[in-house]
Amino acid sequence: MREAKRVRALPPYLFAQIEERVAEAEARGVDVISLGIGDPDLPTPQRVIEALVQEAYRNENHRYPSSAGLLAYRQAVADWYLTRFGVELDARTEITTLIGSKEGIANISFCFLDHGDIALVPDPGYPVYSTGTVLAGGEVYKMPLLKENGFLPDFSSIPKPVLEKARIMWLNYPNNPTGAVVGREFLEEAVDLARRYDILLCYDAAYTEIAFDGYRAPSILEIDGAKEVAVEFHSLSKTYNMTGWRIGWLAGSSQAVGTLRRYKTNIDSGVFQPIQYAAITALREPIAPEVVNTYKERRDLAVERLRALGWDICPPKAGFYLWAEVPPKFDSLGFAEYVFEKTAVVITPGTGYGEYGEGYFRISLCLPITRLAEAFDRWEHAQIHY
Repeated sequence: MREAKRVRALPPYLFAQIEERVAEAEARGVDVISLGIGDPDLPTPQRVIEALVQEAYRNENHRYPSSAGLLAYRQAVADWYLTRFGVELDARTEITTLIGSKEGIANISFCFLDHGDIALVPDPGYPVYSTGTVLAGGEVYKMPLLKENGFLPDFSSIPKPVLEKARIMWLNYPNNPTGAVVGREFLEEAVDLARRYDILLCYDAAYTEIAFDGYRAPSILEIDGAKEVAVEFHSLSKTYNMTGWRIGWLAGSSQAVGTLRRYKTNIDSGVFQPIQYAAITALREPIAPEVVNTYKERRDLAVERLRALGWDICPPKAGFYLWAEVPPKFDSLGFAEYVFEKTAVVITPGTGYGEYGEGYFRISLCLPITRLAEAFDRWEHAQIHY
């Protein structure tokens, strides 16, 4: 049978390929250490699990949920924003529930891109920004994230005709995969650009709560006028170790929130209500300090070990990834394959995040520190160095 052109245009999803390769190796008895996927290994808070169990016994929670989400959940999100960022949001009109932020990131392109419209997409970046654009019939304009610019896009380099055709701009800070962070000045510049060219600014803020060394990540919605042109995607996946639960939200512009909500009423039936009640329980408390401290300990060990192997790398101020250059004799994919062949350690090639990821690899810190140390022991034994 013939696949649709939109599907044929999609590249294989990088992390699905990594999972398959790991599974194949483990089936052969190989002890694989995966530094590939950003899937927290830390436990979901016990209070959250208990809330899920309690609500799952209520018969009324087994019916179809609202696709917009429980008002109580949306109000919990609004309360969290007020406490965390000092941002006031209307839970009824400025927040909608997502089945994890990934589906919202993919689906919003269908709401605001017609055939031939442009999405401004950071490169390297989370692949779904581009795949959502392609599926919706839009065109991707790459905004290079370069080391010399601190892995920030250079808005002044975007041609005016491109800006005039752009309908969406994606930004993601703290950044995946580079670990870069931003302050208010950059966000003010982004909001100003979006207002001047009538662009929906889509801000992926999944990693704001995992921050170190005194850094506090801002929300795009803190910026004056942002709610006129911007929405923020957030998730409980990283903050509360709930990746498998599939719950997040979209907040900001009431028009954009309402449009995505209307779209979603036609394609999904919302999030299982006990999960929403459990998420309310999670949001009543900030991220646990021991979670942040655990990632910091892992970050510090990985940076120390990479430096000992010849890498010049600075510890990122947020997130749980390290972004490092491949040794001069390799390209990104070749280095990842070489490391796996020699050590059974999985790293992610930078090209998995786009053209400008060439020359880099990403390490995820989502595994116990003893296994992380063992991974670098294997590198040292195999004489893998910069």
